[in-house]
Amino acid sequence: MAHGFWNHAGKAPDEMMFVDPHMREWTGGEMHAAANEIVGGLRSLGLEYGDAVAICMPNCAEYFQIYFAVTQAGWYLTPINWHLAPSEIAYIVQDCEAKAFFAHERIADACAKAVEEIGFPSEARFAVGSVAGFRSMDDLRAGQSPAPPADRAPGQVMNYTSGTTGKPKGVRRALAPREIEPDLMGELLGGFLGMFGVQPENDNVYLCGSPLYHTAVLIQAVSAFHLGHKVVLMDKWTPEGMLELIDGYKVTLSHMVPTQFHRLLLLPEDVRAKYDCSSTRHMLHAAAPCPPDVKRRMLDWWGDSIWEYYAATEGGGTIVSPEEWRKYPGTVGRPWPGADIQIVADETGKPVPRGEQGTIYMLLPDQMSFEYKGDAAKTRKNRLEIDGKMYFTVGDVGYLNEEGYLFLCDRKIDMIISGGANIYPAEIENVLLTHPRVGDVAVFGIPHEDWGEEVKAVVEPAPGVEADEQLRLDILDFCRDRLAKFKTPKSIDFLDALPRDPNGKLYKRKLRDPYWKGHERAI
Repeated sequence: MAHGFWNHAGKAPDEMMFVDPHMREWTGGEMHAAANEIVGGLRSLGLEYGDAVAICMPNCAEYFQIYFAVTQAGWYLTPINWHLAPSEIAYIVQDCEAKAFFAHERIADACAKAVEEIGFPSEARFAVGSVAGFRSMDDLRAGQSPAPPADRAPGQVMNYTSGTTGKPKGVRRALAPREIEPDLMGELLGGFLGMFGVQPENDNVYLCGSPLYHTAVLIQAVSAFHLGHKVVLMDKWTPEGMLELIDGYKVTLSHMVPTQFHRLLLLPEDVRAKYDCSSTRHMLHAAAPCPPDVKRRMLDWWGDSIWEYYAATEGGGTIVSPEEWRKYPGTVGRPWPGADIQIVADETGKPVPRGEQGTIYMLLPDQMSFEYKGDAAKTRKNRLEIDGKMYFTVGDVGYLNEEGYLFLCDRKIDMIISGGANIYPAEIENVLLTHPRVGDVAVFGIPHEDWGEEVKAVVEPAPGVEADEQLRLDILDFCRDRLAKFKTPKSIDFLDALPRDPNGKLYKRKLRDPYWKGHERAI
């Protein structure tokens, strides 16, 4: 077996494999032994094949150790967003039917309240650091063998959707057959990076700067481990902090979101010039449409190392190389191997011609089939059979050009309908982000008595810029030459910081919902 984390760590136990957020360097042997001891500790609690484990932690070495334990013991791992409220954490721990729960002392209060709310067994609670009512990770590992466990079997991650239309739901897939070696599954997972041209080269260094509870972030980081790459983990992403690590560790690949690009470009030129980014080869990005001007500037800075893809927790997807993107600016690419994209009209449920907008449906191969745990109705609702094949959607709107490249418009839930016209906030946000004094922006619809909805913008000024009436007027004047009148924001508010999670995801509902209190949304 050429690849797979456990294989690489076993072959070269003394080689440095991982750098944690405290800049401690871990060898493959140390990470491997910790994962094996965790397997032994959890099995001593009675965990069996097919059981679930929940984890609610910030980025740390133990996160990966738990992952590599679960995925070689035939269990499900459910990562939980550690920014959630105690009741939200409790719901996911209970819904995924976790038999063990891992927490961290930095979020001790939320995790302690969560387990007490659902009466989670005290003997199956574990924490990094000190959390009242939790056992320590050292206690779990004590007396367990650091050697590979017997009866290894491939496990699976069960992520939960964001819950924008109700409570989150677990995206559950069947475990691979027990007789398949976990190393083989690891090698197959490493193949995800191979679609971008990433090779299992010894000089590859993967930088993980986003929270590991996000689907793509965890998948791509462990894919790098499985290919034998060195992995550097950040706790909290900062633009200059990322540049320091790229320069210091000669980082070749990473996973990013457009917000991070924008914040990097806001750094003063003399700060950016301090760091050498010439080592970058495959800086992948997704999660939201990237304003073409932002991406073009990043390509000019880092060269043709920025690749983009489109996918979801449920599956995917498309991929676009830097060269293709330069030819078709704004595209998120064409279907990757084994994938397919169909654009469907909501009115008829039928595919539309090239160039026409509609709901994006992605092919659901048999081996990637999933269900929303405990919600058969939601599972059926997002499926559509086209020409005898099953497709699914997450509600995004887009179109295919004549060459088959996909372009995103927006999420259906975010679309504004004003005076009968469909307005996509992402288009307006892309324009506003090119204003030199705008640091971040959110656009959404608010009630209007005659039009149904009107366009509202909330702006986070760039560092050092004062939020005043003159800035508001400058932004509106900037829009007049770049947006149709009906797309131009009718009002602009300012905030010191928009509500984003550390991975850059914008919680637009927190901004939008107060305006709709007592109203029924037009969509």
